[in-house]
Amino acid sequence: MTLILFHCSVPFVEHYNWEINNDDTSPWITRIVWWTHQWHLPLLFFISGVGVRFSLKRRSILTFYGERTLRLLIPLIFAIFFITPFQVYFDWLQKGRISSSFYKFYPQVFDIVPYPDGAFTWSHMWFVAYLFVFTILLFPVFSLSKFNWPNKLKSLANKIFHFPFSLLALAIPFIIYFYIFFINWPEQGSLIDDWFVFISSITFYLFGFIFSSINSFWESCLRHRKLFLSIALVLASILFFKYYWNWEINKPKLQNSSLYYYGFLNGLHIWIIILASIGYAMRYLNFSSKILNYLNSAIYPFYILHQSIIVGSGYYILQWNLSIGLKLFFLIITCICTIWILYHFVIKKTIISRILFGMKWKSENNL
Repeated sequence: MTLILFHCSVPFVEHYNWEINNDDTSPWITRIVWWTHQWHLPLLFFISGVGVRFSLKRRSILTFYGERTLRLLIPLIFAIFFITPFQVYFDWLQKGRISSSFYKFYPQVFDIVPYPDGAFTWSHMWFVAYLFVFTILLFPVFSLSKFNWPNKLKSLANKIFHFPFSLLALAIPFIIYFYIFFINWPEQGSLIDDWFVFISSITFYLFGFIFSSINSFWESCLRHRKLFLSIALVLASILFFKYYWNWEINKPKLQNSSLYYYGFLNGLHIWIIILASIGYAMRYLNFSSKILNYLNSAIYPFYILHQSIIVGSGYYILQWNLSIGLKLFFLIITCICTIWILYHFVIKKTIISRILFGMKWKSENNL
């Protein structure tokens, strides 16, 4: 849901060239989007790492990698050829690059010319591509979970992470990544020459896997959730005032004190939001129900579809003579309703569609 709200808001961001853009922009939406952009994908990478740990408890290492190939690589290839082309089509329509029908545009995808020069792109599916590469690279680490000797370190780790400041210290690598990579390798989602995003994301993924097995880590997140949330709010306030209030002007552009100040604040800020999110999720979402199981199974198809639905419907909604608030409202409602209809009545009904959208072959809920 956070990603849907995020990408529905992006057309209204100042000084940003997205697939579709509204004529009028909102400074408040811009500031909120820049803030949300800092932590929502790191949180997803961390959660994905936690998922690896639970998956390996029920599977052999080879079965796990076979399943991950099916659930990551197949949806990625499918989306590149059959989902993301819609985004390029409406992007080029709005920019006046083409005026033809989608039927005439579509063959350009198979020219395999990377976007923006061509129509070949993984767009928002970069997250899945990175996740697949990370999973391959971390094979030695994941394999260790099948041996007993690493588990002997848990007792020591449980003692260390009983204290909240031990959890806060885990932000140090992310602060360092800002210092080393942020200026020279700005985020691109291109896998190659994207070192800031690549290194930080694989670390969040690895941290999710490692700390999901340490009980005191989870207990500390739950016990100190209010403390973590309070610190996160203070850091967010400072970042808003110092940087996000006018990001294009204030963002660090050189390897100087401004970068070091920003890197410290934001590296700590991102990690503490993850800690607070874990704590509050454990407090209020630590239960099972048919509705929750239904929503969990729908997350991946929603992710795969959401940006193409937003761009396609947004192309028309942004042309309406309405305020930014109403356009945003209709865009959110249209996106959620369209994806739910596709998911509930099409995607979850057949084995083929379930595989293409990264779901388990057999439905586990009856909603």
